[in-house]
Amino acid sequence: MRIEVLNGVNLDVLGRRDPEQYGGLSIAELETRIYQWALAIGCTVRCRQTNHEGEYVEWCHELYDRGGVDAAIINPAAWTHYSWAIRDALEPVRIPLVEVHLSNVDEREEWRRASVLEGICTHRIVGKGPDGYREALEYLSGGTA
Repeated sequence: MRIEVLNGVNLDVLGRRDPEQYGGLSIAELETRIYQWALAIGCTVRCRQTNHEGEYVEWCHELYDRGGVDAAIINPAAWTHYSWAIRDALEPVRIPLVEVHLSNVDEREEWRRASVLEGICTHRIVGKGPDGYREALEYLSGGTA
């Protein structure tokens, strides 16, 4: 099974930005864990991160054709709460999508509680830190890490 992991805006500053909310791992350390979990489960992942919404939309478009991709883990970060462009780009995708957030956005500021991805993802995981990605991999692959 091949899984894409698409991380969005400001996740490149993990470990430096509000570690109490987002944890102390850098994006490189988070991706290393994701690759290790995927290996343990027996699936292949590709992790990507960008601060450019248009690039993120292009990555979503790549999921249309699947190109050997069986599922995706989506963390648009702040774009989750207002980017209808990302929702529109993901809506026609016909592979399982899991929305993941490091912090518990449902218990934070009111504006963070809304997700434009509601209704198009097959599963949602919030507030579990890096382990949310492990849980998403397990959910998508049916395995355990």
